[in-house]
Amino acid sequence: MAVDDKLQSRVEVDLGDRSYPVIIGPGACGNLIGLLPPEAKRIAVVTQENIGILLDLGDRQVKVFNVPNSEEAKNFIWLEWLVRGFVEFSMTRADVVVAIGGGVVSDLAGFAASIYHRGIRVINVATSLLAMVDAAIGGKTAINIPEGKNLIGTFHQPLAVICDTEHLLTLPEEELYCGRGEMAKYAFLGAPDLIELPLVSQIAACVSIKASFVSQDEREGARRALLNYGHTLAHAIETQAFGPESPQIKHGQAVGVGLVFAALLAERLGRIGEQEVEFHRHVVTSYGLDPEIPAWVRRDELVEVMLRDKKVKSGLTFVLDGKDGLEVVSDVDPEVVRSVLALAP
Repeated sequence: MAVDDKLQSRVEVDLGDRSYPVIIGPGACGNLIGLLPPEAKRIAVVTQENIGILLDLGDRQVKVFNVPNSEEAKNFIWLEWLVRGFVEFSMTRADVVVAIGGGVVSDLAGFAASIYHRGIRVINVATSLLAMVDAAIGGKTAINIPEGKNLIGTFHQPLAVICDTEHLLTLPEEELYCGRGEMAKYAFLGAPDLIELPLVSQIAACVSIKASFVSQDEREGARRALLNYGHTLAHAIETQAFGPESPQIKHGQAVGVGLVFAALLAERLGRIGEQEVEFHRHVVTSYGLDPEIPAWVRRDELVEVMLRDKKVKSGLTFVLDGKDGLEVVSDVDPEVVRSVLALAP
């Protein structure tokens, strides 16, 4: 992937006295040392061995914690390992966690930081497209359990987020698809022509939209839930992919499938027409994503998993398109969902 913008962009996540910058562009990691609080004596770097990025952290004490290179890292075992490592490193509330990696790293490291000493500070250095446009921004942290993805977590805002686009140059194509699924989502949240922009501008546009949602609804009370468009089915599919022996699917690919399914469900409920469904397919495929449910998915089990989704307040709950745009829709008839699942490609 070519990094075609030379200048850096800066987007502010406005949360009053807890506001923080997201710095985007080539060489953005050069800003890290200036973002570290002067009183921090110890820096816990949480990363993965395959990332292999070393950053200038000044004369502070640094300890590196490498976690597994997969979603398997997001569990209670690795969470406990990480928190106990902070204890052994004698970290205090004055110190900082620096999470260097993709969404797995920012989710796990952020969760550990949020519960250690009832909360210490964290800076996210996003190295994947998915983390840059979504996972590293907004303060949502989580681990998985067998019953579902991201069901255990906290809201814990970072001090800053760094999106150095030079790190995207070495990513394999399949990792880029993770981010493209999230970018496709933003076509329905105010950026329909996103794919036509230069890369840094694409990322900055996604970050700006997410920052606006987070500023208005930090804890996903209502409006921020719209950022989960396509995720209800996506997370259910990913739940079936847990475990080393299970078929695997990248998050962005699952979101692409979820976006098209949400459109089909909205059409079945009379909220949108066929033209809007085709637009969803067009957006998803324009990002190189397959909109069809994988053959290995056990469709008859998906409704039960979706009932455990984080957005659920009353019955099956989806973010769905409609004449007034996206909105959260509760109490969707399970039989309708099953029938759409049965007929969906």
